[in-house]
Amino acid sequence: MKFSPRSKTILRALAVSALLSIVLRGVALAGDARPTPEQAAWQDHEIGMFVHFAHATKLEEVNPAKLNTDQWVSTAEAMGAKYFMFVAKHEDGFCWWQTDTSPYSVKHTPWRDGKGDVVKEISDSCRKRGMKFGIYLSPGDGVYHAAVHGVCKTPAEQEVYNKVYRVQLTELLTRYGEICEVWFDGSTVADVGDILKQHCPKAMVFQTTHATIRWVGTERGVAPYPAWNAVPLARAKTGISTAADGRPDGDVWLPNECDTRTRVGAWFWSPDPKNRLKTLDELITIYYQSVGRGAQLLLNIGPDPAGLIPDDDVQRMCEFGAEVRRRFGKSLAETSGKGDMVELDLKHLTRIEHVITMEQILEGERVREYVLEGFAGDAWKDLCKGTAIGHKRIDRFAPVEVSKVRLRVVKSSAEPLIRKLAVFASTAVGEKSAEVSQKDEVSVKVWQWSPSDVGSEWKTVDIDLTQQCEDACPYQIDFHAAAGSKPLEIQSLNLVYEGTLVPGFVQRASRGDVERYYVTITALGKSFGVRAVVRAADGDKNSQGTVTVVRRPL
Repeated sequence: MKFSPRSKTILRALAVSALLSIVLRGVALAGDARPTPEQAAWQDHEIGMFVHFAHATKLEEVNPAKLNTDQWVSTAEAMGAKYFMFVAKHEDGFCWWQTDTSPYSVKHTPWRDGKGDVVKEISDSCRKRGMKFGIYLSPGDGVYHAAVHGVCKTPAEQEVYNKVYRVQLTELLTRYGEICEVWFDGSTVADVGDILKQHCPKAMVFQTTHATIRWVGTERGVAPYPAWNAVPLARAKTGISTAADGRPDGDVWLPNECDTRTRVGAWFWSPDPKNRLKTLDELITIYYQSVGRGAQLLLNIGPDPAGLIPDDDVQRMCEFGAEVRRRFGKSLAETSGKGDMVELDLKHLTRIEHVITMEQILEGERVREYVLEGFAGDAWKDLCKGTAIGHKRIDRFAPVEVSKVRLRVVKSSAEPLIRKLAVFASTAVGEKSAEVSQKDEVSVKVWQWSPSDVGSEWKTVDIDLTQQCEDACPYQIDFHAAAGSKPLEIQSLNLVYEGTLVPGFVQRASRGDVERYYVTITALGKSFGVRAVVRAADGDKNSQGTVTVVRRPL
């Protein structure tokens, strides 16, 4: 069969189009990232309860005789949580389930003659009450000398621990029913993709290259604003991206989860008076700055060694849940719509002070800038302005009486699809603070080099960050060359945790007069820092300068 030149041109175009379709299938175009149905459903949960359960230092002293996991789950319900995350193993390696993989487990304690299984009891309590259940399995493990990321010091130790970790993960994902979320705190070097695919293909995954959600980047429970849902593909592949990596035109949908403590001092129960319970005002402010910015709030409680959540903590969670429901349980009016203008008619003058806006995120996050306006008398007046809406945006402003409210989208990537535009008159009761207090972000000098410290040959330098980095979050490290000195040449920079080199947590940001790096600290230890391999640039015999560290702004 012969084709005319014109027909050949058309066939070539069709072939190229088909090839592009195959190449791009499953990969979002810039600005067109969308969630899976499972991600979108997870974002609707909005609040989860995190539980770090303390145990005695010695195995023979572990005896949670009053364990009541029904109390734990009912407390989660009271606070408004829709899912329950349990720390089955923390970085010390203690396992709260029946396992032969470690001598440091509940199986080797006197509690219930070594036959108890806390993971089973929690999962049973969750099933009874319709609460979704998730598992935290620390990659770090003191028993196997595994540091952050599950990194061991020798190849032989690494091979042994990777096998152990895979068995532990398989046990937890196959014995306790459906798992809604799996936490790999700090990510893991063990290959777990096949296990996740086989046993919990619909679960949310926190960190690793298989991640479907990401850590917000701090343990304060707050997200930045805007907190875009998508990230660049390169950052998603690292498995440890944070809110700082969010982009409105990102390639991969990776929503933020904000974890924080209900008590100021520790994740686990502690009798220390400094471990005070946060006030209701503080918790409500955290809610505004997490859920109110489109992120998920994972709020931690630490049951006491006997197995009960303290009465004060239960009461505070009840107060928190009740206050959220009082403010946002029922709207005065609401609507939905699409396009650059969505209007809500209140029929008569109505006092409002909150507006909740939500996008149809299954079609992506399209709004880039918006204005909320209220109609009073004969004119529209601005109530507030914003950028991201995403899953949910809670806007709060001074009380005002209006008869109509409208959302006016100023900038968008495609036609805005508004799932909800709702107004509320939920006057805050006794609220004193609108923001969570935060430390001044001060740049601190952590190393100073002189000509005697560096030369023309590559040299390894360890820089201790233990005292300067007080929170788990991303930090910015700058190498400042002194006046008249050339910038250092830096061959590599890696995280060192408890004496173990842990690659993958450092991102180079810039070159030039200031060499800048971002290091993500996911867990605090007795000692940690960075190891740099450096030399003087072009044989600079006067090479000198300072290295500073500061919390990276999100």
